[in-house]
Amino acid sequence: MKTNNINKYFFNIIKYPIITDKTSKNIEDNIYWFAVDKKSNKTDIKKAIEYIFDVKIKKINTLNKAKKKKSVGKFQGYKTQYKKAIIQLHNKYKINLFDTN
Repeated sequence: MKTNNINKYFFNIIKYPIITDKTSKNIEDNIYWFAVDKKSNKTDIKKAIEYIFDVKIKKINTLNKAKKKKSVGKFQGYKTQYKKAIIQLHNKYKINLFDTN
């Protein structure tokens, strides 16, 4: 693969950071939560995070979200599924999710 294709691949793996009360408490412990592509594995997620944010990962856990039923009027369907990645960084690294400028 060319480097341009690899860059696009890394940016397609990571969807968005998950920010809730529970995850914001974990940021102090250097633990971050991301929604990632459902088909990606731990090694792909690790390479993508290390490339995008220029950090070193200590530990990574993943889990698949269960399907949830959604109904609009008489129509029923399912919300889109995604995979969560819980990432712990080494102590000297941080990810700046909020721009402080």
